[in-house]
Amino acid sequence: MVRTLYVTSLVPHSGKSLVSLGLMELLSARVARVGFFRPIVGAADGDPSLELVRSRYDAGGSGRVRHALTEAEASALPYEEVRRRVLEAYKRLEEDCDFVLCEGSDLTGGTPALAFGRNADLANELGAPVLVVVTAGSADEAEAGVAAARGSLTHKGCDVFGVVVNRVPADRVEAVAERLSAAAGDEPVFVLAEHAELGRPTVADVAGALGAKLLSTPADGLHRQVRELRVGAMSVEHFLEQLVPGALVIVPADRPDVLVACLASALSPTLPTVAGVLVTGGYPVAESVRALVEAAPFPVLSLPTLTHVAAVEASAVRPALPPGDERRIATALGVFDAGVDAAEVERRLALDRPARLTPLMFEYELVERARRVSARIVLPEGADDRVLRAADIVLRRGVAALTILGDPHAIRARASALDLELAEAELVDPATSELRERYAARYHELRRHKGVTEDAAYDAVASPNYFATLLVEDGAVEGMVSGAAHTTAETIRPAFEIIRAREGISVVSSVFFMCLADRVLVYGDCAVNPKPAPAELADIAISSAETADAFGIAPRIAMLSYSTGESGRGADVEAVREATAILRERRPALRVEGPIQYDAAVDPDVASVKLPDSEVAGRATVFVFPDLDTGNVAYKAVQRSANAIAIGPVLQGLRRPVNDLSRGARVPDIVNTIAITAIQAEAGRA
Repeated sequence: MVRTLYVTSLVPHSGKSLVSLGLMELLSARVARVGFFRPIVGAADGDPSLELVRSRYDAGGSGRVRHALTEAEASALPYEEVRRRVLEAYKRLEEDCDFVLCEGSDLTGGTPALAFGRNADLANELGAPVLVVVTAGSADEAEAGVAAARGSLTHKGCDVFGVVVNRVPADRVEAVAERLSAAAGDEPVFVLAEHAELGRPTVADVAGALGAKLLSTPADGLHRQVRELRVGAMSVEHFLEQLVPGALVIVPADRPDVLVACLASALSPTLPTVAGVLVTGGYPVAESVRALVEAAPFPVLSLPTLTHVAAVEASAVRPALPPGDERRIATALGVFDAGVDAAEVERRLALDRPARLTPLMFEYELVERARRVSARIVLPEGADDRVLRAADIVLRRGVAALTILGDPHAIRARASALDLELAEAELVDPATSELRERYAARYHELRRHKGVTEDAAYDAVASPNYFATLLVEDGAVEGMVSGAAHTTAETIRPAFEIIRAREGISVVSSVFFMCLADRVLVYGDCAVNPKPAPAELADIAISSAETADAFGIAPRIAMLSYSTGESGRGADVEAVREATAILRERRPALRVEGPIQYDAAVDPDVASVKLPDSEVAGRATVFVFPDLDTGNVAYKAVQRSANAIAIGPVLQGLRRPVNDLSRGARVPDIVNTIAITAIQAEAGRA
């Protein structure tokens, strides 16, 4: 029987879309085929919840994200016919799902009580237990809201799964949770904190609600949050005095002086950075200013309406959770994760751990495990925008504590310009840090046998990668992630010199986690060792198997070559054959096959012909390449041709974790690598 859950709310604007997002994140990591169903939506196209879930969890277009009716269609039908059509649409979706999450219709019309009653009826029609969302500003309001929600659902004959109390002021969450725990019923009650950013619209929200034309759209600019509105109707000097960070400036098109002042504010570290500019009045922007506007580092919108009308309309825009706004999505998931006991939800939904690890499941596990670890990771590349954007997401999700290296003033200014929140990060400048003298002495001690003088050591530790590595060695942080703006050699050389390999490890190596459409594979070594000897190849295989196992991937090792089994001869094949023999002797419990060709390692049909009795052939999960040339070419070919996500290189064998990024790394790659480093740090503690 397909399992299901119905999310609804007792009051309008409760934040039930945040709850649905958090549940979809959890379910997608536990269930192979998750459906998302909205019985009734405002419009067939453009429903925010459907768009968000479809973009984030249904990239393959499975068709498991659906609705039954629009509000207009539902209002034109008899109530019983509405219920019948909703049930029919749900049943069609159910046929292709293992779990269906339902999100009820919104309560934004004139009769919220009737809409709530309809949601309760539809939940009963679908046989779905109900998770109801209420809002509260105090413990008294929360207690009353929970009682009202339970009573209303019980009166309608619903199976109450639980209650979420949302939008509780952060300083009252603990008091509310204590009050509700004292009056706990059979079903759980979760308390979520109010987050200011989730209550503010973005420039994209304003543009969409007002139908504004875009004159300038810098990367990620539309996702800037609008903290306040400012009308640019006064002289420039007084306008700048009233400007605040994150303001959406509403200015008539015939005030180019104010437009230029907004542009100037983005270039000055002492002036607030605006979220965007809304040009009103319908007049064309002066040609002398248009080129500046089109190159603005923030979004510039245009409306033909009068300034005061645009200001009123903009002030009424409500925020949404749009697809692609990773910062806001990370904030929402961070709020959900902090307030909802995922283990309790899993237990009550009877979710089993999946036998097969998909990429979405793997990435979810990375974040969840990293959050539990609470490690501090150092990022040496504070001048790279991608690193700062990733740091913002990591802090919002609570993935790790961060130390970022660079000029603190420059980092704060750049974070402000990018609308990032890095207040919780520790910012350190290696050149001026009080630790520089001590770290220089330590580096000199470690490397003087190689001819490093005291002066050279003092200069070396001003380098962000050397300083960061010494922070790791000193225990001030538990891991390091670098490489977005440095070569692999520049990232890992300090680690080899300072941290060095674990005892019993003859060679430090690397792996990539290759996230394919339906599974996650481990490739090693694709980044460090050019031509490993057979014993080193065996060591790489052992380390790669340990890494795979640590991240929930059952290791079945394929020692790759251009020949399978006994079919080929040659120096390269013999080296792989020797490495396989060494591996079997050193770790007889590991499942390994080699030499083996890639097709025989992954394709069961090929394996049945070439190695019919092998327990690895056709189902390998760990792939050990014979040399760096082969491994690097292979991982990049798979990454680009199969549209796979390659996470890594993840270094293995060091005493403490240091991980390298590709210089083409995207923000999600950096986030994942930080999570991996935090998990490795946990193993280091043990």
